[in-house]
Amino acid sequence: MALQITTQSDPIRVLLLGIGRMGSGIARLITEKKGLELVGAFGRMPEHAGVDLGRAIGLDRDLSIPIGGDLGNTISSTRPQIAIQATCSRLADAFGEIATLVGHGVNVISIAEEMAYPAVASPARAEKLHQLALAHGVSILGTGVNPGFVLDLLVIALTGVCARIDSITATRVNDLSPYGPTVLRSQGVGVTPEEFRRGLRDGTVVGHIGFQQSIHMIARAVGWEIARIVETREPIIARVARQTPFVTVAPGNVAGCLHKAVAYRNDNAVITLIHPQQVQPEREAIETGDSIEIHGEPIVRLGGSPEIPGGAATIALAVNMIPQMLNAGPGLHTMADLPVPAAMLGDARKFLRHHRREVNYG
Repeated sequence: MALQITTQSDPIRVLLLGIGRMGSGIARLITEKKGLELVGAFGRMPEHAGVDLGRAIGLDRDLSIPIGGDLGNTISSTRPQIAIQATCSRLADAFGEIATLVGHGVNVISIAEEMAYPAVASPARAEKLHQLALAHGVSILGTGVNPGFVLDLLVIALTGVCARIDSITATRVNDLSPYGPTVLRSQGVGVTPEEFRRGLRDGTVVGHIGFQQSIHMIARAVGWEIARIVETREPIIARVARQTPFVTVAPGNVAGCLHKAVAYRNDNAVITLIHPQQVQPEREAIETGDSIEIHGEPIVRLGGSPEIPGGAATIALAVNMIPQMLNAGPGLHTMADLPVPAAMLGDARKFLRHHRREVNYG
């Protein structure tokens, strides 16, 4: 059936996928924004099915939104205009949910890192999503603080004042302490240096997910062809004990991962991205922060400390991009394709260019 929604008086109907740390933050922010209505939630864990979303995300009240365990049924019963996916990091894992949403005529914002520039992980899947979005008249976007903003979109914006670019170096030093056990394991936090090396070989230690996406987003924006990308991952060894609610790091063990990626045009290094992530860096007098340096004409330098907080910034970007996506043309987009993101401080409906939209919930 087709439903006419989004008139000047109708709130924007939002469906949430994922109720972990990021999904919970996104849900809370949506409920605080005027003009947005959180109409449903989907969770992958069977034990969450039927649980009220308010309780699941730590609120002291019910939201009268039971968590759905079947995505198709959840879409049909909640009739969203847009969905925010916060369930995974990889394109292969995100693909099925996004395809289901798009097939029901729902716009999608995903915080899966590989969705920031999905053609890197799989050109075939990216093209299939693009064609599916075109066929159903909806838009798809991958966003987040990194990839999606600090080490790519912000870099691209700064190149706008350059007549010539010789090389770009961007560094993000951040604190892993707020993150849960899944992220900490992927960075090798708490293991011995030997276990870290073994994790690199067997794929349990991956470092940052997103360097390839960020590099290709920058390169496409400035018109560079990248010949190859070389990545290195080294353990950050703690000299003093460090501790979070999820991990204890003894001196001599791994506090985090120094991940670096260098992109080459011919034999020239043109983009270098550096991302040391660790728990409690302040224990060893290390300041977090973000910095960008562009060598060319002119030379551009931008930096700040502390870091732009990853979790809070990703949550805000996902919600702030809702009107941008409803205003965008159909298809698969990156952050570099859309207007500059801005905080949505007023009524979300006032950011829309279209007063009415046809949505097919199939």
